[in-house]
Amino acid sequence: MTSAVSGHRSPGLVLFALAVGAFAIGTTEFATMSLLPYFAHSLHIDAPTAGHVISAYALGVVVGAPLITVAAARLPRRALLILLMTLFALFNGLCAFAPSYEWMMVLRFLSGLPHGAYFGIASLVAVSLVPEHRRTQAVGRMFLGLTVATIIGVPLANWLGHAVGWRWGFALVAAAGLLTVALVAMFAPATPADPHASPLRELGALRRPQVWITLGIGAIGFGGLFAVYTYLADILMTVTGVAPATVPLVLGVFGIGMTIGNLVIPKFADRALMPTAGGLLLFSAAALALFTFSIGNVWAITVAVFLVGMGGALGTVLQTRLMDVADDAQGLAAALNHSAFNTANALGPWLGGLALAHGHGWRSPGWVGALLALGGFVLWLLSVALDRQRRPLSQPA
Repeated sequence: MTSAVSGHRSPGLVLFALAVGAFAIGTTEFATMSLLPYFAHSLHIDAPTAGHVISAYALGVVVGAPLITVAAARLPRRALLILLMTLFALFNGLCAFAPSYEWMMVLRFLSGLPHGAYFGIASLVAVSLVPEHRRTQAVGRMFLGLTVATIIGVPLANWLGHAVGWRWGFALVAAAGLLTVALVAMFAPATPADPHASPLRELGALRRPQVWITLGIGAIGFGGLFAVYTYLADILMTVTGVAPATVPLVLGVFGIGMTIGNLVIPKFADRALMPTAGGLLLFSAAALALFTFSIGNVWAITVAVFLVGMGGALGTVLQTRLMDVADDAQGLAAALNHSAFNTANALGPWLGGLALAHGHGWRSPGWVGALLALGGFVLWLLSVALDRQRRPLSQPA
């Protein structure tokens, strides 16, 4: 398949087109968190209530990823990617006109529906471009769009929110979504749908315990990053005492950490996938614990935010893990990875918000995050134990 795809278009151009979609999705997912203080004020709600808007988007991802992937199992991948990004651009554009908190909740839910299916299908296209031993690196290259979003897209949206209004941030996302539609139409290979694909075959992924455990690792272990990132802008302005204009710079450092993580860590994952995943979970727990001690100093919190961002490479690593354990139901498994991470996106802000609402202070999201990362590590231990139980059965006596 690699040679066929390469003969149609350069793999680099295909990955670039897919990465622009990841940029659009990453911008809306993370910029909404950074814009939280602005739209909370505009819609007359407090910060914990505004966090529900973020959870609504995450719920849309959780619901949309399996439903769309299963229903569209027989569609050609390029056509499906174009449809998904068209809907994504439409709903994000409508968010810019949301007149109330209730409308914002509905539109953010609809905006999240295409997210997981897009990443799942785009990941399968990405791995089809390269040899098997470079799968994680190919997924990481596609995910660079998301990490670049945290460096450029999110700070730009945050700056727009501060300078001319938060609604322009969603207009920026809609424009990026439309650009993705054009690029995918131009560069993505027009491969036919798999003749053996079916909704029932995709649903077969749900019969495999390791699929569920891997999804649990992402849903819990990644929640720590979101517990901190959601309230980072508030922490920077309220506790650290930085000017609003400094917030985008720190958010950009988070993105640099994610980008370096997605460039470097997949190389290790292609050699030792599960050890890399376990190491990342412990690394994230330590970085999130460090965050709690750093919020009073702008330089210390910047370093901690960079380290927390590096832990974001867990998404790329678990994407490849799901391909390994899903067998012939890779489409649904790949999409469910983003349901898992957006379960984390809902769980982290919710638990962080509970800690804040109960008066535990601005350090508490960091402690919540560290505990979530350790919870993911416990599930990782279970997954490794199951692998070791099965391995002797497959080896000759």
